[in-house]
Amino acid sequence: MHIATLMLLGSGELGREFAIAAKRLGCRVIACDRYEGAPAMQVADQAEVFSMLDGAALRAAVEKHRPNAIVPEIEAIDTDMLATLEGEGWRVVPTARAAQLTMNRDGIRELAAEKLGLETSKYRFAESRDEAVAAAAHSGFPCVVKPVMSSSGKGQSVAHDEAGLGEAWDYAVANMRGDRPRVIVEEFIRFDSEITLLTVATKDGVLFCPPIGHEQEGGDYRTSWQPALLSEATLQSAQEQAEKVVGELGGHGLFGVEFFIAGERAIFSELSPRPHDTGMVTLIGQKPNEFELHLRAILGLPIPAIELPEGGAASAVILADRESTDFGFDGVAEALAQGDADAPVDIRIFGKPDTRPNRRMGVALARDVSPEAARERALKAAACVSIRYS
Repeated sequence: MHIATLMLLGSGELGREFAIAAKRLGCRVIACDRYEGAPAMQVADQAEVFSMLDGAALRAAVEKHRPNAIVPEIEAIDTDMLATLEGEGWRVVPTARAAQLTMNRDGIRELAAEKLGLETSKYRFAESRDEAVAAAAHSGFPCVVKPVMSSSGKGQSVAHDEAGLGEAWDYAVANMRGDRPRVIVEEFIRFDSEITLLTVATKDGVLFCPPIGHEQEGGDYRTSWQPALLSEATLQSAQEQAEKVVGELGGHGLFGVEFFIAGERAIFSELSPRPHDTGMVTLIGQKPNEFELHLRAILGLPIPAIELPEGGAASAVILADRESTDFGFDGVAEALAQGDADAPVDIRIFGKPDTRPNRRMGVALARDVSPEAARERALKAAACVSIRYS
């Protein structure tokens, strides 16, 4: 009846699009999250509600549904339990080690910089204000302060002096996940742009998607576009670094590898062993999109040539500005009217059951004659959509 049973750990908007791709190929999808009605649960076969950090609950769900693959969608998971389950023969995507190393920024940064020798910013970790001051002496001011464990850029800020460093420490600790007050203090890179290089590890080798440019605010992405224009040498450097770190982590699936671009330099920043939020742009341009690529790599299915239409594609997020459980959306028709046959626009409303300040509730997608024109069209479409609070 089904070609595979896949268990999603985390069921947000990225999980929703992955679940849709999986259902189209005949998979059974079990969507798990800490709250009822999460986006992926609305399109899955079954749902389980529990904290992903609860190892006993995680094991119980796995033993109940017996998935062919456990597919993490978030970082905040009991990764020790994932390792235990993998050791017992359960398949974790891409690997339990990848989930462990990327759950916290310290694991993946140390792997990239110290073991693999990738180019990164200067950095130190700190577990107290005093250690943060010492770390800043290494990186210099201004410096970026981030909790080693957070989601969607929460807790990230820039400190310009020692007084600001104390404020940045407090902000990072207040917005971290987990119970360990630990931050990374790193050099502020004066970059020209930021990119995500979607890298696909398959049974037949490593594939790359055209690079995605993106802009962030408060550490969280606001708009992305594809392709990001890079020199051949810079793109080759990014691909070589991505292939090296993905090969070290092992397994099959799609990885979102982030780089700062400074002149001709591609400087490794972070990595997610799963579809990336900036990669939502692939839903309107690239074929196959990032979710279909992740699925095919997991299942060992053939992957056709990765293609982009002429011109460019872009995404722009639709944000909430307050807390509410009683809301709706206005302006969707106006947003869709921003497109035409040659430059289409699409809207994705994620179906989250509540809002809060700066929570992503949807995304506008657009294509046009260039990435810049597509971005302008996506931003205009996103601005048409407003959240109506009751």
